[in-house]
Amino acid sequence: MPPRLLNVNELLASLAAMGGFVLGSFVMLAIRRQADKPRTPEPVDDGLPPGVASVLAVLPSSAVVLDREDRVLRASSAARAFGLVRGESLMAAELLALARKVRRDGEIRESEIETAGRKFGQESTSFAVRVAPLGSHGQVLVLAEDQTERQRVEAVRRDFVANVSHELKTPVGALSLLAETVQDAADDPEAVKRFAGRMQHEAARLTYLVQDLITLSRIQGGEPIPAPAQVPVDETVHEAIDRCNTKASAKDITLVAGGAEGLKVWGDEELLVTALRNLIDNAVAYSPEHTRVVISARPAGNAVEVSVSDQGIGIPESAQERIFERFFRVDAARSRATGGTGLGLAIVKHVAVAHGGEVAVWSKEGSGSTFTLRLPAFGGQAVPVPSTTIPQEAAK
Repeated sequence: MPPRLLNVNELLASLAAMGGFVLGSFVMLAIRRQADKPRTPEPVDDGLPPGVASVLAVLPSSAVVLDREDRVLRASSAARAFGLVRGESLMAAELLALARKVRRDGEIRESEIETAGRKFGQESTSFAVRVAPLGSHGQVLVLAEDQTERQRVEAVRRDFVANVSHELKTPVGALSLLAETVQDAADDPEAVKRFAGRMQHEAARLTYLVQDLITLSRIQGGEPIPAPAQVPVDETVHEAIDRCNTKASAKDITLVAGGAEGLKVWGDEELLVTALRNLIDNAVAYSPEHTRVVISARPAGNAVEVSVSDQGIGIPESAQERIFERFFRVDAARSRATGGTGLGLAIVKHVAVAHGGEVAVWSKEGSGSTFTLRLPAFGGQAVPVPSTTIPQEAAK
């Protein structure tokens, strides 16, 4: 028995029943526009009447219409691109099983399925699926929405909230306990002075964390730099060094600026100073006393590279791919002891990306680390005027 032609009204009725899944207003607007067009007969080449193919084409989801024999009557380009349909066959066994259940009892069903990843390095693709009957002659409509990116973003959001909550809980809890201790020691001026100092330390740590969160949120928002301009690299380096001198002096660490002079990049000076300050702070925090940190700039074709090298403890190779993640710490105990927020390198990475550049790291345990910030040169070509070189003893 030949398959019964699917009525457009039946398709619309099925879509209405699945409205919680389909973007209803978008679909209905597209359907109205299609209805307002002059009626011209469409060739029937797949068992579907005129109009049905046009309705399926405007759906934002992967759409597949099956006949009573599970043959594909119509599939959207997205369904084929995701590998859900090949030829006249629906390739996902879970979808076929759902379609048969829907055909048997007429109940709309929804589920979540995973298929093999369609991109290099992607293990799987996740879909939210709804299947509904079309009329009373066995046709079934399958809609599948790619949820992979949404699930990834949701996982990142959950991790971020959990990490922020944990990081905020430590200084807030410490402040609460210290306040109670100060209250109990009101008659002991020396104890009050000592605990008040600890409270100032925890308050400063909390302030740094909030400031870093605000900076990271601003950069990650994807907004363009408000007023990009030419930024002298020399001034940026010296400003970043000035902001780090106090911490460096406390450990008798010498901050040395070197490399080519007169280089300029295109961007936001305050953001670039923040990125370099974080790199220098990081180098100082993980370097032993009486050593040096070298900050150098050099032209690199159409870019400028600013490197920060230290003589510190180095980073294990296994951790180097993760050090730019938010709140990731190679040594959590040491990081908290130095007052780090775990956001510094994440900020550096996002500042680099916002400027169309990148950041890289070279490190060897026991031999120190070098972080290199690569930024587009102002004018498209990095030309030093004049150039100097880093003293060999400074680079050691």
